[in-house]
Amino acid sequence: MRAWAVVETGKPLQALDLPTPEPKGSEVLIEVTHCGVCHSDLHIWEGGYDLGSRGTLSLKDRGVVLPLAMGHEIAGRVAAVGPEAVGVAVGEEKVVFPWIGCGKCERCASGEDNMCPNAARTLGIYRNGGYATHVLVPDARYLVPLDGLDPAVAATYACSGITVHSAIRKLGPIPPERPVVLVGAGGLGLNAIHMLRALGHRRIVSVDVSPAKLEAAKAAGATDTVLAEGEVTKAIVDACGGPALAVIDLVNGSATARFAFDALGKGGTLVQVGLFGGEMTVPLPLMAIRALTLQGSYVGSLDDLKAVMGLAREGKLAALPVTTEPMSEADAVLRRLRDGKVTGRVVLRAEAA
Repeated sequence: MRAWAVVETGKPLQALDLPTPEPKGSEVLIEVTHCGVCHSDLHIWEGGYDLGSRGTLSLKDRGVVLPLAMGHEIAGRVAAVGPEAVGVAVGEEKVVFPWIGCGKCERCASGEDNMCPNAARTLGIYRNGGYATHVLVPDARYLVPLDGLDPAVAATYACSGITVHSAIRKLGPIPPERPVVLVGAGGLGLNAIHMLRALGHRRIVSVDVSPAKLEAAKAAGATDTVLAEGEVTKAIVDACGGPALAVIDLVNGSATARFAFDALGKGGTLVQVGLFGGEMTVPLPLMAIRALTLQGSYVGSLDDLKAVMGLAREGKLAALPVTTEPMSEADAVLRRLRDGKVTGRVVLRAEAA
């Protein structure tokens, strides 16, 4: 198989010819047709995460080994199955759930592989992923039928889709007319707008530094937009008609975390999703006085993926704006994403497509 891999952090991806895996046991070999390029890939490519005063969390600290074919938003067809694989046949089109855990702990047993504390086996991070012609999946249970959906769009549901679905669920029950604030109008932000609308929400406030991305947010269904410059907290409060009770920070850098926190009203919840980096200083008395909730959210579960795919099949979930590029252009696409030149999502298209 051919893979476009990180061989050295921060350096151009290299095209490598590797042995095509042969599935054993319950494993399933997928021939990749599409793979989304996610902002998380940038952190892996660049070598780590900014932890503010605590330094940097490096790839080595996370147990990532190079060379690595990134890519965790994967759609493709079943190319081969192991002798113990059940419920799957060669030729079927699938979306791959990539956030695979040890398969043995309490979290994995409850379907929360993404929260596995032991031996994460995430595709595209700890194992070769979808920037390749083939990917090996440990078990057929991590495959969700495509069922006629556009594979380029459906691939994004395996990260972008489930990430926003999981974050929205963490806000708890929300009346349809209560504003939900989304910080960031990139691929995640636009997907979050579509997801909120699919779930019946009617007041959505999008915040971003880019006027062009805010225009895309309006087109996606945001009812209000805030340009993140000057007195951002005041602008958010004004857009909501009062202090916010539900904020999802899809950027989650030092600056966005601060103005998002400051915009919260009594009983408000801030769900932090993005990995931009930095740190947050919280005035502790306000946490109690305002009864605030800060909640981290890390991607989503297999059930989240099934729910998102279900919304899409029912026609409730509008498609994220997606452009496709040949798999061989993976390095160039990463650089465009790094430079903020991507609106919506770019999905790599393999020759098998």
